[in-house]
This record gives sequence, structure tokens and C-alpha cells, in this order.
Amino acid sequence: MTIRVLLADDQALLRSAFRVLVDSEPDMEVVGEASDGAEAVRLAREERADVVLMDIRMPGMDGLAATRLISADPGLTHVRVVMLTTFEVDEYVVQSLRAGASGFLGKGAEPDELLNAIRVAASGEALLSPVATKGLIAKFLAQGDGADDDRDPARAERLAALTGREREVLVQVAGGHSNDEIAERLDVSPLTVKTHVNRAMAKLGARDRAQLVVIAYESGLVRPRVE
Repeated sequence: MTIRVLLADDQALLRSAFRVLVDSEPDMEVVGEASDGAEAVRLAREERADVVLMDIRMPGMDGLAATRLISADPGLTHVRVVMLTTFEVDEYVVQSLRAGASGFLGKGAEPDELLNAIRVAASGEALLSPVATKGLIAKFLAQGDGADDDRDPARAERLAALTGREREVLVQVAGGHSNDEIAERLDVSPLTVKTHVNRAMAKLGARDRAQLVVIAYESGLVRPRVE
């Protein structure tokens, strides 16, 4: 299947470069371009996009607001958003994931990294660049200034719906481990891990693994290490 990609960035030159790169791949195509968040939300609906490459800073509605709208739309549950930012290590990390993004990537990433990001997001996996580690996200989640704290206290209660094994798997997911790594750690098959992950996502209302990471920390199930 061809991955339908939407480009959302206020810089036309950058969108053009991304279009050439994406359209050169046999398994993906650009289905639209947006110069602001509002247009990105509209095109995500109209063009049935699978992945949106979303710039965080845009005039009018920014990428964070647009991502929140996409994530909250029942008709766009299949859409995965990859945030594009010039600065990877800042408050936008946690804000992007809370908004519903599947991950983020620096604008200075290599072409292969960008293409891989699209494929990873389309597959439902969490995309976190090497610079923006899970530990950094945990730090921001736990030690944020609270100015825009939108934590959901009900998440801790929802964890009660998970089985003991599902909780174990969730802890491993929050640690940034792949299904194969979790399978080895828990001495089960990768297929079993995938089943537990999918069930945890369904019970917790998570769109993908990135959202599971957020829930694991915000619910208190996993706490960041203090260096």
C-alpha cells in the first residue's frame, strides 16, 4: 500500500524539497501541501492522509494546535503526525506528544531519516530521534513548570483495566524498548508482546506507542531516573 503524505510547513521551498524526496519513493506519495495548521487539518480530512509532516511553528494555527485537532477527530484516528522542528531538545518535545504526535524529527535530519520516519509513523510505531530520547521526554513530563499542565488524572485509574502482564509490557514500552527487546526481557514471543501492546493501547485509548509512553509517565506507572 502507498503511504499518503501531507506536508505542512510555511516555507514553500522546504515543502518542495520534501515533495521531491517523498515522491521519489515507490511506497509513498505527497497528497497535499499546507502552509498553516488550519489548512493542514482540512487537507488531512480531504486527502485521507496517512502521515502528516507537521512544522511546529507556523503562522496562524501552529502545528501543535493542528495536531490536537487531528488527534481529537474520530474520523482521523488513522492519521499519524510527525512533528518537524529546528530545536529538538526543548519544551516542544513533551507538548508534541501530549498533542497526539507519533514523534518528531529535526529539520536537519538526513533524507533517509525522514523517509524512515514516515514509514515508522505509518506502521504505528513511536518515532523519537536519537537526540530526543525517552529519558528527555520523561524529564519534561515529570519536571515541567506546570504552566500548561494538561495531565489526565483519570489515566491512573484506567491502568486498573490492565492485566499484570500488560502493565509489565507498558513499563518496557515506556523505556523505549522494541517488541523484540521486550520479548527477550520477559521471555515471551514478539507476537505475544505485540498482542499485549495492542490491548493496552485499546484499554488506555492510546493512538500509538508514543501515546503509551506519555500515559505511562503521566499516570505515575513509570518515573524518570534522577541523574
